Amino acid sequence: MDINTAAIDDAVLALLFLTVHDDNRAWKNFDWDALNRLHDRGLIGDPANKAKSVIFTDAGLRESERLFKQYFVDTCRRPDR
Repeated sequence: MDINTAAIDDAVLALLFLTVHDDNRAWKNFDWDALNRLHDRGLIGDPANKAKSVIFTDAGLRESERLFKQYFVDTCRRPDR
């Protein structure tokens, strides 16, 4: 099976937005390979450290929020619901 790692990385980056704290940190309880690829792309700091969270770069935080909204925010929901 061919796995689309770019799609996985986008989903992980979007889900990291769920756990944003202290302005630019997120809990790093995702696949290490995906976290390393996000680090290689300059979106998060090096995940290989003792901290339980990673630090977003400015670009990474913006992209994480954008992807979160793209994948998980329901824009079709009526306001009276």
